[in-house]
Amino acid sequence: MLRKNEKKARIGLYGVGLKAYWEQFELLKDRLKFYTEFLEKQMKSYGEIYNYGLVDDEDTGNKAGEYFNQNNVDIIFLFSATYCTSSCVLPVHQICNAPVIILNIQPTAQMNYLHTTTGQWLAHCGACAVPEFTNAFERAGIDYKIVNGLLGLDFTPEFSETDENTADRPEAKTAWRHIEEWSMAAKVKRNLQGARFGFLGNNYGGMLDMYSDYTMISAQLGVHIEILEMCDLEKHLESVSEEEIKQKKSEISQFFEISGDSPSDPIARKPSTEQLEWSAKIAVAQEKLVKEYNLDALTYYYHGNNDNYYERIQSGFIVGHSLLTANGIPCSGEGDLKTAVAMKICDLVGAGGSFTEIVAADYNYNTMILGHDGPFHIQISDGKPILRGMGVYHGKKGSGVSVEANVKTGDITTMGITQMKDGNLKMIISEGEAIKEQTLMVGNTSTHVKFPLKPADYMDKWFIEAPTHHCAMAVGHRIELFKKVSYILNMNVAII
Repeated sequence: MLRKNEKKARIGLYGVGLKAYWEQFELLKDRLKFYTEFLEKQMKSYGEIYNYGLVDDEDTGNKAGEYFNQNNVDIIFLFSATYCTSSCVLPVHQICNAPVIILNIQPTAQMNYLHTTTGQWLAHCGACAVPEFTNAFERAGIDYKIVNGLLGLDFTPEFSETDENTADRPEAKTAWRHIEEWSMAAKVKRNLQGARFGFLGNNYGGMLDMYSDYTMISAQLGVHIEILEMCDLEKHLESVSEEEIKQKKSEISQFFEISGDSPSDPIARKPSTEQLEWSAKIAVAQEKLVKEYNLDALTYYYHGNNDNYYERIQSGFIVGHSLLTANGIPCSGEGDLKTAVAMKICDLVGAGGSFTEIVAADYNYNTMILGHDGPFHIQISDGKPILRGMGVYHGKKGSGVSVEANVKTGDITTMGITQMKDGNLKMIISEGEAIKEQTLMVGNTSTHVKFPLKPADYMDKWFIEAPTHHCAMAVGHRIELFKKVSYILNMNVAII
């Protein structure tokens, strides 16, 4: 299955100056335009760039705001290139309410004090205007964030009196990391707005934390919830051909290792030929369902009468939903719509996002064991995931094939999304390290994660935030990025 094309962030950009300077200091305007165009060129890999140019009075500020509205930008970078009165920039953001990030990134680490003229100095004094901007924004009720550092040119232009080659300076690298992360956060917003999340079946009855307010999720994130019935899937199952099953079995053998019997658990056995055939057939139907409804994510659960047809269908869900998750359509079990959102965010930033929960603590290794019996993100697996036949899905109806796997060793981030009593969503984030230690062989995914806090202390901090009992596990340390995502989505955040 082909991954759906992701939408690019629509990024607004403008530099600032003071109109009175242009006649006083020859070439200053061209120099500041050059720096702004450098930013545009560097940002092109992050999204679609809409560079207004220089704002230098109230009139151009009004025009810039209209320009950004016309282009429906997700975020605006205000490049503080030199001093500019706050009355010039305020109308930009009164007209266009996209989040604003002030770039206070100067071209040089140090001015040539003995040879710098006033005109040269003005090309380096962008910091002068930033307090004035933030004061005006605060009083106008406009939120803002700031990136400080160096511009990051890899050469010194002829017009400069000082060394402007700062590309390898840590102040430039850090600034550009922040710019990239803000752009990625804007990409998340762009892709969630109008995304289609399927809800197949129902919630696991009694799991109160799983119950979601569809309207609030649509209101806060712009996500459409498509409510699906098992018969919507069944109709596709009836159309699956033998050739499609054969192709899907080939795909399954490529991604998974087929297990033998578990040495420790009598209900976890080598998958039977019939179980694998059924899982492959279900996986074909699942893919057709996703295509029919143009889904970007899916959450699901079905609890049928003993051994009825729909129950037998859901018994084959896990393999196909793992394949979908690896192809950019994250699937979350037990009707956990909020964790499907977390998984989608992780996937959009290229960090995986596997369905997981706290399984247990290991007080000898000082680790938390994280995993689940549901879908696994194959692309962040430590080796090939194993398929095991399950004699029973614990706590659920039916039996079938499940995935046993570990997340690859190294840095990881967990992200949970929960709903608070005021109805608003909250993101909960923690960073740790996945390590290789013995895990259970019961047909579930499980990974040992060592957090900076010891297990009991970690659980003290995580549980007090009222999370759902699931979360998404992403590869890499992503707290700074996910904090930016929460800001762009106007979502509360807790850092563990």
